[in-house]
Amino acid sequence: MRRARLATRGSALAIAQARLVARLLEQAEPGLDVELRVVRTSGDERPAAPGTADDKSRWVREIEDALLAGDADLAVHSAKDVPGELPDGLAIVGVPARADARDALCGARSVEQLPSGALVGTSSLRRRAQLLAARPDLRVGDLRGNVDTRLRRLDEGRFAAIVLAKAGLARLGRTEGAPLDPEWMTPAPGQGCLALEARSDNHAAVELAERVQDPTAALCLAAERSLVTAIGASCRTPLGAYAERVDGRLRLSAFVGHPDGSEWIRDALDGNPAAPGALGLQVAERLRLAGAGALLSSAEAEAAAAAEASGAA
Repeated sequence: MRRARLATRGSALAIAQARLVARLLEQAEPGLDVELRVVRTSGDERPAAPGTADDKSRWVREIEDALLAGDADLAVHSAKDVPGELPDGLAIVGVPARADARDALCGARSVEQLPSGALVGTSSLRRRAQLLAARPDLRVGDLRGNVDTRLRRLDEGRFAAIVLAKAGLARLGRTEGAPLDPEWMTPAPGQGCLALEARSDNHAAVELAERVQDPTAALCLAAERSLVTAIGASCRTPLGAYAERVDGRLRLSAFVGHPDGSEWIRDALDGNPAAPGALGLQVAERLRLAGAGALLSSAEAEAAAAAEASGAA
């Protein structure tokens, strides 16, 4: 394969990630020419309304259409933006080495040091739920836009602090942000991972992507995505999932909670690294037995009502 067309969104972070992947692919196959194909998605055209949950498919649908139409060979996504179910004929075919999966607090040294009533910015229901579970005295405000926009709003004094993904900051060359301990701020499923997607029958693209795959990152992502699918998580689900290799085993930690921080469930389980999907299923079942189903249904209903109210307004 002497030429590969790599589809990506056009944001600064997406382009930085695509260029990183292009370099990896070209190193894996000397002489390969990787062409970036920028695709504008529904998410770029119509950002979600403030206060409502986002739909992950809006950020990948048009890119996946390009793959299915044969207009691109591979696509690169932030893995946390990829829905649990993929369109027929498409698959995640490569996962490069994972960057720092933790969230980062920008504007303050720690959550503990924030004054009572401080306004913290994030658009993530998962982050909101865990912030309020740890500090119910805080206020959490909706914050959307790209990384630069969010940091600018922090600099303007609109928020006392904001929460961003450490990996996104690093890939943009930013050094801000105090990492948050995943023991209490469980990352989003796939956070820090890049996912290479292709048509399953594009054997040249599949083989190329496999050359840049990091086995540990792929195992961890598989466990996290298995949990997402098994528990029926959606864009309106305050869910965290983080897998890591520990003493030769694969450990999967999970969080589900109500967006207001009033109720939450945490769990962690070690499993066989050779069966990451089974580990995800086990943790999902344990969460359900602990009451996660009712908790997530309540969170989904509130998010849906908020979206409907926003649309009516």
